[in-house]
Amino acid sequence: MAYDRNQPYNNIPLLPPHGEIENDVEVLKKLVSASRALATANNTVLRLPNPFMLVNTIALQEAKASTAIENIFTTEDELYKAVSDTIQEDSANAATKEVLRYREALWEGYRIINEKKVIDLDSIISIFRQIKNSSAGIRPPQSQTTIKRGQSEFRAGEIIYTPPRGVGLIEKLMVNLLDYLNDDEKYPTDPLLKMCFAHYQFEAIHPFQDGNGRTGRILNLLYLVNKGLLSQPTLYLSKYIIINKDDYYYNLGTVTQRGAWKEWILYMLDAIENTSLLTEKLILEILSQMNATLNYGKSKLKWYNKEINEAIFSQPYLKARTIGELIKRSSRTTLSKYMTDLVKTGILSPQKDGKEVYYLNNDLIRILQG
Repeated sequence: MAYDRNQPYNNIPLLPPHGEIENDVEVLKKLVSASRALATANNTVLRLPNPFMLVNTIALQEAKASTAIENIFTTEDELYKAVSDTIQEDSANAATKEVLRYREALWEGYRIINEKKVIDLDSIISIFRQIKNSSAGIRPPQSQTTIKRGQSEFRAGEIIYTPPRGVGLIEKLMVNLLDYLNDDEKYPTDPLLKMCFAHYQFEAIHPFQDGNGRTGRILNLLYLVNKGLLSQPTLYLSKYIIINKDDYYYNLGTVTQRGAWKEWILYMLDAIENTSLLTEKLILEILSQMNATLNYGKSKLKWYNKEINEAIFSQPYLKARTIGELIKRSSRTTLSKYMTDLVKTGILSPQKDGKEVYYLNNDLIRILQG
């Protein structure tokens, strides 16, 4: 039966896909290079002195890029200010709050996966709810959900895809998807290939009324963590997708319309390989800059040490009290002297925003924006 984008796609083939795509020579060659790049990037992450501090910053970049794919935009300045201060976070604009919720959903998912050691439907719903700040769940069968072209696109408002709809159908498709991901004895496919297949399937099922793209991209990272390919959810996949956004949606569409898996798989493996190389480069640049700043700081300031150096690289924008908490200096006089010294030496630069003062690590900002 011919595919009709105006009708619910209720006959989505179950996983695993039919055919010999897993044994295709070109796919296998790309799988080797993507796996190697991912392993190298993961080893580089483990070189960080305190991975959670810096990984949190990288997760923020992923969150910003992932929400931008959904045409939700915020500035670096607004985002970094909100992260540096819970009061500022509460008063942030709607787009910034969306980005911050994505980051929190990523870390909540990471916590759940480490606890459960398996990806289940409850975990996915929990991640979705965190992203959308909602108590909703799987979209109900009567919901006339469609995916349309954006208002800025040619033929704005045109339906480009209608996801499956029907009593119990989404739940049935999700059971198949999760069985495929979790049962390695029944489905002994390479984890990277599984991730590629499952990402298409999740987006095609479109289990929620909104937020499926962001939920699916978090699911990618959590699956790689669950399979031991990532120690933490640090792969910055969304930047690659933004740069190659047209190819992303085109290749998704060809699987739906023609069952053309190969180009989709090659696209996703290329995304993993390129993102792994980018992540490794980013972390190496941060490590190199941390070392240079540590040596410079120690040469200029008697009190400067590794602990303080790691604290000022914990995020791009910092408040004085945040640094005080990180380095366990409660005296206002001592902390004030420290901040004055850090500004005089050029390690940090102050930026006033009304009554608030933020201290910017311009070297870290430069690396993250590169």
